Amino acid sequence: MKLAVTLGEPAGIGSELLKQLGSELNDCVLVGDPQLIHRQLPRFPTERIEAVNLVEPSVLGQLNTANAQYVLDTIKIAAEGCLDGRYDAVVTNPIHKGIINDAGIPFSGHTEYLAELTGTKDVVMMLLNKVMKVALVTTHLPLKDVAQAITIKKIQSVIQIMIKDLQTKFAITNPHIAVCGLNPHAGEGGHLGHEENEIIIPALDELRQHGFQLSGPIPADTLFTPSQVKYYDAILAMYHDQGLAPLKYAGFGESVNITLGLPIIRTSVDHGTALDIAGQGIANAGSLKAAIKLARDCVFNQKNHAC
Repeated sequence: MKLAVTLGEPAGIGSELLKQLGSELNDCVLVGDPQLIHRQLPRFPTERIEAVNLVEPSVLGQLNTANAQYVLDTIKIAAEGCLDGRYDAVVTNPIHKGIINDAGIPFSGHTEYLAELTGTKDVVMMLLNKVMKVALVTTHLPLKDVAQAITIKKIQSVIQIMIKDLQTKFAITNPHIAVCGLNPHAGEGGHLGHEENEIIIPALDELRQHGFQLSGPIPADTLFTPSQVKYYDAILAMYHDQGLAPLKYAGFGESVNITLGLPIIRTSVDHGTALDIAGQGIANAGSLKAAIKLARDCVFNQKNHAC
């Protein structure tokens, strides 16, 4: 097994997180600037570095638009390595979306970028920890645009991708998914919004006819409680903060981001670049460690599923 691990934003904590993992990187190839790697890991074997050189020297804590393309190149090279069979999975360190856009490159995130690189029409963002797995119908959208983006077709596509990858990557034979409502109290029978009655319920009813185990729509304020989440293999939230706020409260620093629907396995950390603490030696590598472990588990499960 061989995993490609990108360094992420060079001004952030990505490279110092790798330093904490040491021998746990034995099956990993690091994708990034060799000098940046050897600054943190002086003895890391050169043959296990996929070299991508910085355009300008990086200063910890200080973003630089000149290195925006470098960040994207590391992701691209890692993904292409998975597509051509050199790597079994890619694990990504945090990047800074703002500095990439400031460099004049339209960019909304790893998830969308990897979908474009691999020619994948529909992908799903899911985060997970020891408490829950949460996928999203919509991701990086302003709240005012969320309701319009939620359609019957979109919900069904996301659920079908979830089912497939929960089976192949997580070895869950018949996943049971809980689906959040969009509005408070899941619309209160139409008194607090019509999306549940007109979109979410019809989407779920049609999928249930195909044998999918789906519960909902359930009000999010009652679903995300310890007594409820334990009954489901995964939860589908309608928008970013609805699902990720409770998930991160339940396990921030130990959660993992995985992109479902891709032809490759990609996991990532649950946090950002932490520019304010970069270089101070206090960043926690727990999420990166969990992301690498999940990548290994997914590779194992997917290979066994194919047998």
